[in-house]
Amino acid sequence: MRIGLSIFFIATSHLLGAQVQLPGYLYHDPELSNALRRIVVEADLGGTYDVGEDGTETISLAVIDLSAKRPRFGGVNADNFIYPASVYKMYVAMEVLKQISEGRYGLHDMYVVRSPNDVDRSREIAFDPRPLLRDGDTVTIHYLIDLMITRSDNSAANCLIDIATRPEINATMQQYQWQGSEVTRKFLRRSLEDPGYDTIRSTETCALHAADFLYRMYTRQLVNPWVSLQLESYLGLQLDTSKLATGLPRTAMFYHKTGWWSYYTHDVGLVNDGNTRYIIALFTPVPEKDVRPRMKVLAGKVHEILSSQRR
Repeated sequence: MRIGLSIFFIATSHLLGAQVQLPGYLYHDPELSNALRRIVVEADLGGTYDVGEDGTETISLAVIDLSAKRPRFGGVNADNFIYPASVYKMYVAMEVLKQISEGRYGLHDMYVVRSPNDVDRSREIAFDPRPLLRDGDTVTIHYLIDLMITRSDNSAANCLIDIATRPEINATMQQYQWQGSEVTRKFLRRSLEDPGYDTIRSTETCALHAADFLYRMYTRQLVNPWVSLQLESYLGLQLDTSKLATGLPRTAMFYHKTGWWSYYTHDVGLVNDGNTRYIIALFTPVPEKDVRPRMKVLAGKVHEILSSQRR
């Protein structure tokens, strides 16, 4: 849902409780934003798209160049709130890791899966050999986080949302001023939701919030260094390399989380290619089969302009 606000000012939507503000530690570079707008057009992602009963949508794109002396920010509709699909699983992982760092439980503590959380009927990544979670399975918290991030497993995500609890996830989100990006739903039908969550709005987020989240991880300020490093290690093992990763050089390490559902296809992550380091968050209202080649073009062109400035 586009709230049509400048990234230079605090803006609040009373309907969503959404707040968008460019953090003071990031420098907005108009030239970078202009370059990104040109790339978006070249990649054929600059339009307005029909998303069925949700109406119309635009992309949301944010880039943070980490190679500059002061991190510089550029974006296209970076404040546009959109359904994030599985990208918001990284917000869930943050809170679980936060609670582990506080000593409430451990990475290798055991957890019993219970219905209706065991929703998956096929593996999101077909070549991953790990079996689907079923009611009564006993696994570790680490196993659930790994499944949720690397294979984008919905059953694991539902279990971890129960472990962390939505109120505590969202208290941490609000602590970092990511209002509007709160986790509202599990990955299951509304009829199976917990009381109070069966009529709540769907989860949304924007590229600015996702990029800021990853910037805090990169600078070891996402809760604390341990949480930041643990999350980065999970993101670095991502099995889905079919989106932005296809446009990056083989020399680049990409720590990222993808998401896809119906009209929506997303990829957000940290790129480290030696002297070229940046965060990219791209949310698109375009089906996966249609947008993959466009994401490849966009990723390649973003990497080219940022790496050329290091030469």
